[in-house]
Amino acid sequence: MKIISASKATFPLLLVPVVFTPVNAMAADEQTMIVSATPQTVSELDTPAAVSVVNGEDMRQATPRINLSESLGSVPGLQIQNRQNYAQDLQLSMRGFGARSTFGVRGIRMYVDGIPATMPDGQGQTSNIDLSSVESVEVLRGPFSALYGNASGGVINVATETGKQPNTIEASSYYGSFGSWRYGMKATGAMGDGTQPGDVDYTVSTTRFTTKGYRDHSGARKNLANAKLGVRIDDVSKLTLLFNSVDIKADDPGGLTEQEWRANPTQSPRAEQFNTRKTIKQTQAGLRYERQLSQQDDLSVMMYAGEREMTQYQSIPVEAQKNEKHSGGVIDMQRHYQGIDTRWTHRGELLVPMTFTTGLNYENMSENRRGYENYVLNNGVPTFGEKGNLRRNERNLMWNVDPYLQTSWQLTQKLTLDAGVRYSSVYFDSNDHYIKGENGDDSGDASYHKWLPASSLKYAVTDGWNLYAAAGRGFETPTINELSYRSDNQGGLNFGLKPSTNNTWEVGSKTRIGNGLLTAALFRTDTDDEIVVDTSSGGRNSYKNAGKTRRQGVEVALDQQFAENWKLKMAWTYLDATYRTNVCSKSDCNGNRMPGIARNMGFASFGWQPAEGWYAGTDVRYMSDIMANDENTAKAPSYTVVGLNTGYKFNYGNWGMDLFGRVDNLFDKEYAGSVIVNESNGRYYEPAPGRNYGVGLSVSYRFE
Repeated sequence: MKIISASKATFPLLLVPVVFTPVNAMAADEQTMIVSATPQTVSELDTPAAVSVVNGEDMRQATPRINLSESLGSVPGLQIQNRQNYAQDLQLSMRGFGARSTFGVRGIRMYVDGIPATMPDGQGQTSNIDLSSVESVEVLRGPFSALYGNASGGVINVATETGKQPNTIEASSYYGSFGSWRYGMKATGAMGDGTQPGDVDYTVSTTRFTTKGYRDHSGARKNLANAKLGVRIDDVSKLTLLFNSVDIKADDPGGLTEQEWRANPTQSPRAEQFNTRKTIKQTQAGLRYERQLSQQDDLSVMMYAGEREMTQYQSIPVEAQKNEKHSGGVIDMQRHYQGIDTRWTHRGELLVPMTFTTGLNYENMSENRRGYENYVLNNGVPTFGEKGNLRRNERNLMWNVDPYLQTSWQLTQKLTLDAGVRYSSVYFDSNDHYIKGENGDDSGDASYHKWLPASSLKYAVTDGWNLYAAAGRGFETPTINELSYRSDNQGGLNFGLKPSTNNTWEVGSKTRIGNGLLTAALFRTDTDDEIVVDTSSGGRNSYKNAGKTRRQGVEVALDQQFAENWKLKMAWTYLDATYRTNVCSKSDCNGNRMPGIARNMGFASFGWQPAEGWYAGTDVRYMSDIMANDENTAKAPSYTVVGLNTGYKFNYGNWGMDLFGRVDNLFDKEYAGSVIVNESNGRYYEPAPGRNYGVGLSVSYRFE
């Protein structure tokens, strides 16, 4: 029997059994078995948890291709907001986890082609995702997979395109309001059909984005490159090389008080004064080895390494920095990170058909973190936006070692049990090299350990209708940034901050309706030691544990295609997230809504999308009010915004072209696109732009 490895695959969010189909070969006594060297792409219908899969082509349909907030509105339970601040990334939370973050992504594990976009401490970012080459984005809501750890809200798994024939080159560009311009090139292709030794596939993409920004002092420049090269070693194994680089230089406009926002949402008074800004450079590479050991066994090894440099200037006044324990108003940081994830999947029988995946994940990160004053004195007068005296110098190390096991049991023809467990161990060590005056030695270490079980039971009512029930435990450690600062300008690390743990229960239904899928999920999550913002000022936050919280809600989504070219997507989320203990010092917050989280979210898009010719569409997004602080005395009002797009696609011989235009916030709604949770000076609001426009063009050539 000959075994051929074929088909594209991604790292699964939950274990999905691989189906083997023997086919007759030319000789009567020989069979060829086409298999995949890795687990298959997630099936929304068959996965017994709240999973959404967004296709890359849909994400690029008449969109700027600048960030994920353009195209993930159809995922229920996912609150993703554009801050209009490229220095701080998107504000992204899942079922309310991550809403505390004032920059980057927390509470959610993110992967791009198997390489974590989340550091070992749980701090993630979306800026290195190249939307021009995305194949799919898989979103798992809730802690229902043992394959991933140190996250409470769920997992976002991005897979980029695997090159195939015909070889194609594409140039694309988008120009929009506020001087926003994105342009890029992409080349994809393959030599061979991917099934023979020596076959090669490739995808190479590069983009550049510049903008003057909607607000004052909010301009940005971003260069991004992404490459994926696959080589078929033999009939049963493949090696894939991955490379990614991002370079960002962005001004930081900061938040506004409600009075400032209402008076002039484009202003940025403190940013102009302090010249707040951030530069980021990150380069990483990975190597994935996949091998079909036998008809029942797969082996996958993922290795990666990268480095990240970041410098940030913050709006912290001179008086605050006069405290000897203060770490200054400039953060200068260099990180090196690497990891390896080895997993083995076996399919067989143990009384009933079953599949299991077991593996070991190791990640580590070393960080050199320095702090400087954000000013220099000229004749006794401070000039802000300049790197001044050293105020902090430390080396931080963080690493984790996580063994895991996940299984799937086909109990009957209709009943399937999935169960798994992960033991997560996270270690943190800090060596302080800045000891001066009252600023003593703040070195220290901490370790966190937790068993993370998860299980689910699925019942197939019909071939197109599944019911499921699931339960799982989540674990979220403080990030290095959250450990780095204490409240009241105290020096040293916040070692009093503990990890949060949560237990989630969920029931759901998934039903095929014609060419569409209707999903519904009902869930409740109880959390102990929730990590929340303690104080936030000048772009710097300190954190504390909030005792107990509860999140409960309903998620409903419909993805429907009908009459061949009409497409409809709808999603609704109800999320009640409240404190179950008092976290406020001046009032009783027990029972208050958690800040940064909308209670209701709605999305609908409808469009005519033929393969060629004219197309058009519209989308509507609704967000209910969002509390800005724990006391619930400030909030961002609810809003509804509408977008329209139209374009024309055609092919002429080997050439293809797509020309489109779009308008967002059609009715010029004034609203806050995001909030800065618990901002100590009441500068909670990051305004969104009014009516804005854009046009895009992509031209491709196929070498046939």
